[in-house]
Amino acid sequence: MLKIGLAALTLITASQSFAQLQNDACVAIESAGTGQWWQGEAAIMGTEIRVELWHENEILACDAIADVMAEMRRIDAAMSPYIKSSLLSQLNSKGAKEFVPVGDELFGLINRSQGYSILTGGAFDVTYASAGRYYDYREGKKPDSDTLREAVEAINYRHLELDHRNHAIRFHHDHVYVDLGGIAKGHAVDQSIKILRGLGIEQAMVSAGGDSRIIGDRLGEPWVVGVKDPRRANAQVVVLPLMDASVSTSGDYERFFEQDGVRYHHIIDPKSGDSARSVSSVTIVGAETTATDALSTSVFVMGVDKGIELIDHLIGIDAIVVDGSGHVHMSEGLMPLAEPKMAGVL
Repeated sequence: MLKIGLAALTLITASQSFAQLQNDACVAIESAGTGQWWQGEAAIMGTEIRVELWHENEILACDAIADVMAEMRRIDAAMSPYIKSSLLSQLNSKGAKEFVPVGDELFGLINRSQGYSILTGGAFDVTYASAGRYYDYREGKKPDSDTLREAVEAINYRHLELDHRNHAIRFHHDHVYVDLGGIAKGHAVDQSIKILRGLGIEQAMVSAGGDSRIIGDRLGEPWVVGVKDPRRANAQVVVLPLMDASVSTSGDYERFFEQDGVRYHHIIDPKSGDSARSVSSVTIVGAETTATDALSTSVFVMGVDKGIELIDHLIGIDAIVVDGSGHVHMSEGLMPLAEPKMAGVL
């Protein structure tokens, strides 16, 4: 069994390595009963997209994988703040001046994001990018104190006014900037799963970086997902058997740089405009990836105590949190699994 490393998760399957797949849009990876397991990967939405599914027909399987990749590109074209023609870029460009029509899908996702902002007391906030856009993790640059102070004033989900009748949005602060990095990939995964189910596929996995959704089983057994250790390469802190589930991980090791002994990473605390630092990674397990994506970011910002308390009050959602000292904390629903395994690996 080979371990396929994702941005934040490890899906343990009998798949080929990423290096072998780089030039293949759709490859057969394993025979199973009367059919075959097929896999495809592509770089979209700034991350690695991976699809794995079972089907007895090569053409239909590869067409299904191509449909998922097309859906990922469609959503990226509408919701990326880095594509000038996207609906989100148009909102960021014009939103401080007027209501900007953004279409049903983007409006719905921003409206849902507002709900998570209320649920988490502002820990989840798509306006975090008002400050987050001034960090350059590749170049190791952060905003100066004056720039950060002004940017933080623009971070507040209440600065967004939503016109539900016309599906338009405007800003109530001149320097608001919206980024859906904490929820758009989860949404894209959910939409992709809808496509696969519409094609009659009942066993599959779709992942976009740290966000994955699984339908059905794999070879009659659960899919096995490992949660990456944030400080040890090629190690997992927890391994979970999953069927018909979504799992999202947010970690401080995905995009970061260190300066004067301080780690600056892409998960921004909306209150400070600086990186949230009380934990190293958060993994959320639930039924829908849009929810697990948003909640993994939220709990990361909230920290262990408040974050776990929130998750324990949500039905069908569980959390695994690795704090800054490397200790693993779990929500109540996962504690029975953890009790026999004091070493931290299930």
